[in-house]
Amino acid sequence: MITLVDYKAGNLTSVRLAFEHLGHAVRVTDDPAVIRRAERIVFPGVGAAAAAMAVLRAGGLDAALREAAGRGVPFLGICLGAQIVLDRSDEDGGVAGLGLIPGAVRAFRFDDARVKVPQIGWNGVTPLRPHPVFDGIAAGAEFYFVHSYYPDPARSADRLGETEYGGCVFASAVARNNLVAAQFHPEKSGRIGLAFLANFAAWDGRC
Repeated sequence: MITLVDYKAGNLTSVRLAFEHLGHAVRVTDDPAVIRRAERIVFPGVGAAAAAMAVLRAGGLDAALREAAGRGVPFLGICLGAQIVLDRSDEDGGVAGLGLIPGAVRAFRFDDARVKVPQIGWNGVTPLRPHPVFDGIAAGAEFYFVHSYYPDPARSADRLGETEYGGCVFASAVARNNLVAAQFHPEKSGRIGLAFLANFAAWDGRC
């Protein structure tokens, strides 16, 4: 069973449908007790960090997510979900995250006005080390992005994949222990994205 975290925003339906297309049972919940008992967690994020963290704190979901991650549950963050797992975000003047991976979330800043922010569209992802979620996916495979901010983990070992946009090479995937997070949207990335989600659904949380 895959548990999707309902934080009153985001792309819950498209992520749910992608996993169901792959044959997996999915439940959507904002109940911290359910999250604490979850076998596999996905945080499918779209929106602003401050608003998302406010909802998580108000409902006790932040503590439940930290507890579940701490007991080794396979955990996938998508887009905003790849940002809130870090210590903090520069968005909205500074927002505290879940602190599951040390680091910060940075804003794209370009001198060249021709480089558009947010980045919207397809871009390649290069894995920096082997990981089960990238099994069978070629280096440089393209995924779909929509974002103005990106994760910047404090430890290079937590960078799982990199992408270049406008001359900025950023961490488009991060991972530590049983947690993996993607700045891109696998649920909107066609066959390659489904392969990524299928790999996550089969992953035991070890690497």
